[in-house]
Amino acid sequence: MIEWNEQQQMIQKMVRDFVSKEVVPNLDDIEYNGVPPYDILRKMIKTFGMDVMAKERFDKQIAREKAAGADGATDASSKKSGGSSEQAAMTMIPIIELCRHAQGLVTAMGVSMGLAGGAVMGKGTLEQKERWALPLLTLEKVGAWAISEPNSGSDAFGQMKTVARRDGQGGYLINGSKTWITNGPYADTIILICKLDEEGVEPRDRKIVSFILDRGMPGLEQSKPFKKMGIGSSPTGELFLSDVKAGPERLLGGSETAYGRSGAKATFMQERAGVAAMALGMVERALELSVGYARDRQQFGRPIGDNQLIQLKLAKMEVARANLQNMVFRYIELTGAGKQMTLAEASAMKLYAAQAAMEVATEAVQVHGGYGYMRESRVEQLMRDAKILQIYAGTDEMQVIAIARDLIGRG
Repeated sequence: MIEWNEQQQMIQKMVRDFVSKEVVPNLDDIEYNGVPPYDILRKMIKTFGMDVMAKERFDKQIAREKAAGADGATDASSKKSGGSSEQAAMTMIPIIELCRHAQGLVTAMGVSMGLAGGAVMGKGTLEQKERWALPLLTLEKVGAWAISEPNSGSDAFGQMKTVARRDGQGGYLINGSKTWITNGPYADTIILICKLDEEGVEPRDRKIVSFILDRGMPGLEQSKPFKKMGIGSSPTGELFLSDVKAGPERLLGGSETAYGRSGAKATFMQERAGVAAMALGMVERALELSVGYARDRQQFGRPIGDNQLIQLKLAKMEVARANLQNMVFRYIELTGAGKQMTLAEASAMKLYAAQAAMEVATEAVQVHGGYGYMRESRVEQLMRDAKILQIYAGTDEMQVIAIARDLIGRG
């Protein structure tokens, strides 16, 4: 795949028009004034029939599992339904177009539909899928995926303090806190990853277990949204758990081993693959704004675009844009072939994409000079938003470690 086909270009234009009409006029409200982004996202989902398609895929998978007598564990049928390059392309296009203006919208939508909804569909029991999955997959309900803690950082498992204790009646009591949780303040359904507190087991050796929690459960408190450097359109907050009672029906996958370390790591892989598309949208927009400014801005009687130093900046931006587009197309082709990237390649893609987005956005501010430092220019927002790509879903430093370890076989 070297370019979008005619149908994909048509979808791209439709999404771009929607963003122009529905997102751009409300950008200040969702980015800076605390207006939750979910109504805009739901409107987009309905406008493009994404909810209908999600329901069709959901119904087919549930029907297959019922026919096969599936008990909810990961099954071959779910793998078969995920190998369409066309479907992958149609997923990437809205990500790219939204990130041209509001990367936070993609983060909020992706965590709810992709991570939370995907965790239930991928590892949940049949009963859990029927109870919780579809509202997440259509954004009827907001989902969160909670693993990060105040002291854990990159060592998410080793420093994890939130624990679940068996209550002796088949259920669990959960205590602890989570932070930097996307959609945390507004989440209706939360996939909570924690440790199992077992007598005689050292903290670092404890099992990783996961639960499906609902807003309003006794002992569960959701904070107000944080004030962040960027991606204001993606509400982020804390969760506090004090003796939250979770019955066995809330244990994701129906067992203490169904969605442990391997399930959480697979989710990180999914996140990393999407970062290239997010970076591409941001880089496209930064380049577009910089080229326009370089043509129009006059200094010493001529456009600043005549200056070779400005030309060098624009040329490097185009190189980054082309590289990111090729990465996105490679991901689409691999998906169509039913293949997955290695950990090294997924991490390398995330590392490059994050650094490229930050470098291009920073140079875009420089091209715009003093005007670039103003909110009105929008390139300052791109620069602030780009920084998070180097932090979440694994910092740049952790990507380097993951790449090297995978290459030498010590991952």
